[in-house]
This record gives sequence, structure tokens and C-alpha cells, in this order.
Amino acid sequence: MPRAILCILDSVGIGGAPDAAAYGDDGANTLGHIAEYAAAGKADRPGLRSGPLGLPNLDAMGLGAAVQLSTGTVPPGLSATPHGGRFGVGREVSKGKDTPSGHWEIAGVPVPFDWGYFPATEPCFPPELTAALIEQAGLPGILGNKHASGTEIIAELGEESIRTGMPICYTSVDSVFQIAAHETHFGLDRLYQLCQTAFALTAPLQIGRVIARPFVGEDRGSFKRTGNRRDFAIPPPEPTLLDRNAEAGNAVYAIGKISDIYAGHGVTHKLKGTGLPQLFNRTLEAMEMAPEGALVITNFVDFDSEYGHRRDVAGYAAALEYFDARLPELIAALRHDDLLVLTADHGNDPTWPGTDHTREQIPILVFSPALSPGEIGIRPSFADIGESLAQWLSLPPGRHGSSFLSPNFR
Repeated sequence: MPRAILCILDSVGIGGAPDAAAYGDDGANTLGHIAEYAAAGKADRPGLRSGPLGLPNLDAMGLGAAVQLSTGTVPPGLSATPHGGRFGVGREVSKGKDTPSGHWEIAGVPVPFDWGYFPATEPCFPPELTAALIEQAGLPGILGNKHASGTEIIAELGEESIRTGMPICYTSVDSVFQIAAHETHFGLDRLYQLCQTAFALTAPLQIGRVIARPFVGEDRGSFKRTGNRRDFAIPPPEPTLLDRNAEAGNAVYAIGKISDIYAGHGVTHKLKGTGLPQLFNRTLEAMEMAPEGALVITNFVDFDSEYGHRRDVAGYAAALEYFDARLPELIAALRHDDLLVLTADHGNDPTWPGTDHTREQIPILVFSPALSPGEIGIRPSFADIGESLAQWLSLPPGRHGSSFLSPNFR
């Protein structure tokens, strides 16, 4: 019985979606702009990387061809001729450009409602929300209360947070309420409990996630976020591919923040990891353990959290090249009837103004030793990915999307 491995390269978009202008993202192109910067020498960093973007393995799977299909242009250093597998482009129907929307739709469930957002004012949270949070959690108050980049606001307010015992609360253009606090001075368990309280208070506002952002260090120069992040998320409105595979009696391995994104629904095995190397290793470990019929899903968050939001073009390019260099390990670990899908959930163009996600189309790269190569076109919904994986795993069709695999695909 076949298995399916789904790798979500968080934020690796390949050009603006048709409605990108409505989000202020007309012209955004995460991968294309990184490649252009690298070709122009603007993504060089001594000791890290230099020169044109080198992604030979992803390109062989069809990455360059997918970008050309999405934008009409092949990025510098890539080609329009894949050497195996199938390639295409995903177009999101859910509103927004956030992590849950992208992931849920990839797993076959587009978001049927509008998320709640906090205004770009200061303070940005409703006074009744902050008052309830302070009272219910027994806090002396909160810091922040504005739109901000996580690393920047921790540098700005971390020392005051340690001194006063007040957590740092902030948001972004995404549907999110984030709370940063020191792991030891404030306490990690206390931070998680605080986030649970905040999640109950924000759920009626349709805020998609409350995220615990623990950090360590004693001053502005040494503060660093840790790998103990935890997302408290609204659950998907109907069964996703994960639920469907688990209900069929099959294993579902959730690696990285996958379990948090799906609120634990449909997850039979959870493997945590911090950083690209560890997440890649966990994926290989899961593939070694996974029985027939298993679904393995990994979110490679660093592209987004470490480089996209921080507008670090060189770091993003180096991360892509690291993933590409290890991709042959993943392919070598495939069984003859395994299906590998590489994709993304949204964009986060590091050359774009601001620090937030960008509304983009995504690559869909598909490979199996048992699958013939070819183009799958521009798919009208990310849900086509979930339906194709469901078909591969011999699951009944879902309510959304359509498979890009032919009836006699093997």
C-alpha cells in the first residue's frame, strides 16, 4: 500500500496571485526576486553564500518550470525544463494569506469564513480584550499592544518585560495574537497557560491563532527566541486529509508545527523539530518508521519565520540551497510506490515592503518512482493537492478540489 510525503516549504511563493493587488502584493514574487537578487550579487554574505541561486534538485523536479507557468518568466539560475516528476501551480481560494488558510486548503478544506484581524493602530487590541486577559491571567499589565515583528519587539521590550513581569503582546496583518515572554523569568508553562486564556478570549473574534513566543537572554543584545513556540489554533471546520487518513486506520506523522496548525486533529504521531536540519532529519525518521498507508507532513517554517519576515534575502537563499542539497536524501528514502509533494502555503517576499506574508501562488512539485512526469497546470485551489494525496492513499474523494492524477495514474 502506498504512502504520501508532503513537504510544505513555508512561504516559498512563486508570484502574485490574481487577487494580489487587493492585499497590496501586486508584483510580489518570493522565489523570483530571491533569484534576481542572487544573480545580481545582492544576496551574497561572507561565510554564508554567494553567487547565483543554486537549486539544481528542485529545478529538476520542475521549480523553474512552475515559476514560468506562474509568472511567464524563468528566474535566473533555474530552467524551464524539468527532468522528472510533475509540476504545476497552486492558486488559493481561501481569503487571507496566512498559515492556517494555506495549510487547511492544502489538506482539502478551504476556509469558508473571514478571519478576524486587529487594526493597524496603537493600541491595536480592543480594551475589553486586554482588560479581560489581564484580569483572568492575573497579570500586572501587558506590553506592546501593536503590530510588530517578533524579533524587533522582543529587542525593544524584552528588558522591560523581565523587569515588570508583563508579557509582550503583538499582532500582524495576519489573524494572530502573539505573546512573547521569557522562558525562565516569566516561565514557559505560565506562558502556555496565558496563551490558552488568550485563545478562549480571541476565539469569538475569529482570530485564527494565539502563538506563544518564548525567548531567552538577559538583555537586548542577547535575546533569542527558542524552539518552544506553541500555536493555539482554531480547528478546521470539517475533516481534513489528516482526519480522513487517520479515520481510515492509517498513520499521520505531523512534523514541526503541523500538529498545532491543525489543532491536533487527525494527528497520530507528532515529531517536533527546530531549524531546517532537524526538521529534515525528523522527516527522514518519520519515513523510516511510517507503515503502509501513512501520511507524513512537515512544515519547514524557517523560510518564513527566520528569513521572510526578517526580510533576509541572503539567509532565505542559503536556506533554499540547504534544502535543495539535502533533497536527494529524501528522494532516496522513497519506496517504489511513495508519493512526494513539495509545495508552499503562501509567499513572504523578502524584497517586499513591510514584514508580512505576501499573497502568492505556490509551486506544486510531485514525484514518485511509480508516476510518469508531466505538467499539471495552474490548479484553481490548493485543495487539489489534498485530493491528489487522498487518491494516492486510496481514500474516498473529499468535498473540495479535484485530483491532478489521472484515473490510471500508476
